[in-house]
Amino acid sequence: MSQGTYVIDRMISAKQIAARIEELAREIEAEFSGTTKLVVVGLLRGSFVFIADLVRELDLPVEVDFLEASSYGDGTESSREVRILKDLRGAIEGRDVLVVEDIVDTGFTLHHVIALLSSRAPAKLRTIALLDKPSRRETDVRADWIGFEIPDEFVVGYGIDYAQRDRNLPHIGKVRFT
Repeated sequence: MSQGTYVIDRMISAKQIAARIEELAREIEAEFSGTTKLVVVGLLRGSFVFIADLVRELDLPVEVDFLEASSYGDGTESSREVRILKDLRGAIEGRDVLVVEDIVDTGFTLHHVIALLSSRAPAKLRTIALLDKPSRRETDVRADWIGFEIPDEFVVGYGIDYAQRDRNLPHIGKVRFT
């Protein structure tokens, strides 16, 4: 698939993603089995497809909210400066919270979001990331659940973009610049 000046090679299929989400949902249900309502916080924009599929698999009472944080802009490298572009609509004090991230790369965004939400005194705060690139980590942060560990490749699809393109791909693809 050529997209102007880059090509996308399939890395993780839609079927692999769906199967892994089913497994993760069972683990999350076990962790939050006694909750009266789980607040599932999607980090926009990259997590919107993942969060939609994940909450449909959860057999728990859920409330969905979104937080938009940015450290990339239109580039392929993190600026290491995390900005909150959209905050939560609801309060999370005393509530069970699951933060849903698309990809953990340097870790700056997830680290910042965990600190921000922890300061709001949730009863329990856990994190899940569809993708993890541990070789790129620059902060001491790791999601509680990880869909797939991937090498240091720039990826798109399943909600993840390159300059607002390719979010609509049903799979995860590795970008090769030509």
